[in-house]
Amino acid sequence: MLSRRQFSAGLALAGVAAPTILRAQAPIRLRLAHATAEVHPGHIAALRFKEALEKLVPGKVNVQIFPNRQLGDDKPNLEATVAGTVDMCMASGVLVPLVTGRAAFDAPQLPFLIKDYDHFTKLSLGPAGQALLADLEPAGLVGLQLTDIGTRNFLSVGKPVKRVADFAGLKTRIVPVPLHKAIWEAVGTAPVGLPYGEVYGALQTKVIDAVEINVSSILGENLWEVGKHLTLTGHYPWHSIIACNKAKFDTLPKEVQEAMRQAGRDSTGPTLQYAKEQDINAREDLKKKGIQIHTLEDLDDMKKKMAPLIDQYAKKSPLIDAFVKAAMA
Repeated sequence: MLSRRQFSAGLALAGVAAPTILRAQAPIRLRLAHATAEVHPGHIAALRFKEALEKLVPGKVNVQIFPNRQLGDDKPNLEATVAGTVDMCMASGVLVPLVTGRAAFDAPQLPFLIKDYDHFTKLSLGPAGQALLADLEPAGLVGLQLTDIGTRNFLSVGKPVKRVADFAGLKTRIVPVPLHKAIWEAVGTAPVGLPYGEVYGALQTKVIDAVEINVSSILGENLWEVGKHLTLTGHYPWHSIIACNKAKFDTLPKEVQEAMRQAGRDSTGPTLQYAKEQDINAREDLKKKGIQIHTLEDLDDMKKKMAPLIDQYAKKSPLIDAFVKAAMA
C-alpha cells in the first residue's frame, strides 16, 4: 500500500496537484450555567444571547446552556465563573457585590428608581448600564449583558398585604445582602436570607411568611402552590448579568470577543420584551391557579420609607451616582 507521501510524490511526477486534505475546525465550546427554569426570562436571556452570538459568527461558537440549577444555584454559578470552572453564567446582579466586591451593581435595584421595562432597556444599553458591565473586569469577569428578568412584587402565604402596615413582622425571604436587608427593614418586615432553591420549602413549612419575587419565578418554581396572595408593588427590577470568565475570554479570537459583546447588546431588548409580556400575561395564569392579586393601597408611603436609600447608596460609588442621575434624567 502506498503511503500518503508516496501517493503525493507520484501525483507530482505525473503533473497532477496533490489534493488538499481539509480539516474542519471544531466550534469553540462555551458552557453557560444559570439557576432558572426554562419558562423564566433568565433562561430566555441565555437563549437569546446564544442565538445572537451564533448568528454573528456562524459555526465558530457552540454555547451550551445548563439551566435550572444543573450546575448549581445562582451564587455558586457566579463564583464558578469567576474561578473559571464554568465559562459563563447568567446570574442575579444583586449577587455581584457579594461575590466580587463590585459595589456599583446595587444601582439597578435601588427601590422605585427604575420605572418599567422600557426604562430599564434605555439604561442598560446607555452609558450608565454599560459602565456597570465594564466594572466587572477587575473581578475577573467580562460583562456582556445587563437585563431585567422580572420586576419584583410581594407573595405571602397567610394574610394578604394591602397596606404598608401589613408588612410588619412578616418573615420575608431576601437574598442575604445589605441592600435587601435595608430595603425590607424600612417597611417593617423581618428579613430572612435564603438561597433561591429553598424558597418553596420555606414557604410550605412556614419558616417564612412571604417572599419578594417576580411573576416568572412564581411560575417557574411552582410557588403558587404555597403562596396565595400576590401584592403588586413593583419595588425594583431583578437585574441580571451574562458574564464570561475573563481569562477564558482573553484566549478567544478577537472576532469572537467582539461578537460576544455585540450579542450581549443585541439580546438585551428581546429578553426585556419577553419579561414584560410574561409579567402581564402570566398574572391571569396565576389567578386561575388560585392566587389572589392585590394592589397596595398606600404605595406612596412604601416609596417614601425606602427613598432615603437611593441617596445613601449614590454616595458609595461614582458609578451608582451616575446610574441614579441617568435614571432620574
